[in-house]
Amino acid sequence: MTVIQKKPTNPIAHLTPEDIEQIGIELDAIRQDVIDSRGESDAAYIRRVIDVQRKVELGSRAVLLFSAFPPAWVLGTVGLSVSKILDNMEIGHNILHGQWDWMRDPKIHSTTWEWDSATPAEQWKHSHNELHHTYTNVIGKDNDLGYGIMRVDEDQPWHPFHLGQPLWNFVNMLFFEYGIAAYDLELGATIKRKQTKDPEFQRRLKQVLGKIRKQATKDYVVHPALSIPTGSFLSTLAANFVANTVRNVWSHSIIICGHFPEGVETFEKRSIDGETRGEWYVRQMLGSANISGSKAMHILSGNLSHQIEHHVFPDLPSNRYAEIAPRVKALFEKYDLNYHSAPMPQQVASAWHKVVRLSLPNGWLATTNAKNAVPQLKMLYKMATGGPRIRRAAQARLNQQARKAQAA
Repeated sequence: MTVIQKKPTNPIAHLTPEDIEQIGIELDAIRQDVIDSRGESDAAYIRRVIDVQRKVELGSRAVLLFSAFPPAWVLGTVGLSVSKILDNMEIGHNILHGQWDWMRDPKIHSTTWEWDSATPAEQWKHSHNELHHTYTNVIGKDNDLGYGIMRVDEDQPWHPFHLGQPLWNFVNMLFFEYGIAAYDLELGATIKRKQTKDPEFQRRLKQVLGKIRKQATKDYVVHPALSIPTGSFLSTLAANFVANTVRNVWSHSIIICGHFPEGVETFEKRSIDGETRGEWYVRQMLGSANISGSKAMHILSGNLSHQIEHHVFPDLPSNRYAEIAPRVKALFEKYDLNYHSAPMPQQVASAWHKVVRLSLPNGWLATTNAKNAVPQLKMLYKMATGGPRIRRAAQARLNQQARKAQAA
């Protein structure tokens, strides 16, 4: 099972309650060290990143005014993609976490910042900061895990519509900012409850539509219109679409690597009842995964490549995560815990493998090979087209096959 409480070998069974609380004490000490040493160099860092992002965006949009010329289109599109990634990841995400509120700069503050994303900052802060970071990887509480459209654990019942899960994930990746906006709006749940006329929902819907209109006007009307004199209207329009898509694919890839690769733990809802500070820390540690790579990759990921450190310390300046990562890793090693880190291609492949694996009945992928592919596909077809009784019988057979394979 994926849920940690139901694994044959619980990876934290060796920890005593005293160990868990000591982990919390040691992590609190690391956090306090960073808080005590925050200063001008940190403030200069975020101001520099914001300045670079704005200059890259302005320069790229200027180049795209001549995007009818292929070299200008390529240069401008790459630059605009990078600027949008920086705006969302290292700047917007982290400012909205309150990581820079200590500067007391009204222009760089979680209460005033708005980003280049379809989801309004106010709504994102609620669903992400208040819900996701509180209930990280708790099945049934953390809807960031699968965004309410995917099966994310073996204990969740399999239904035929889960076969489309890889497709839903792919479409969500291409239009990620709009998927997040719908998710933050709780659109699906509101429609299901038939509460679309609710005044509060209408207020939030108006916010989202206003934000989308503002973005679309900038990227698909004003900027292309400015390119008309050079005959670059359509090419500038295409460049903006490609830049938005690149940003969506990159953001989705970084985020899915943070909590969904094979080996990252999930937790039962009841396991957080009466949860202590130390237990919350341990859940963040085991429910997150890092991406190893270059400094440039870390910046472009919003330092979510240090997802473990981010989830343990979501309000610390992102530029300090690399500095404290060795201390956090040493704590994992001290208490014999798995510090889940791998290069980005490996983490992306692992996350997508899990998406595909859980789109299928439990054990189907693990027990299927070239020799038995035909009968296995027939069984899958019967499960997809048959009723609950047929699915239960076939699942029992798959479970039996899986046990034999493990024993062999």
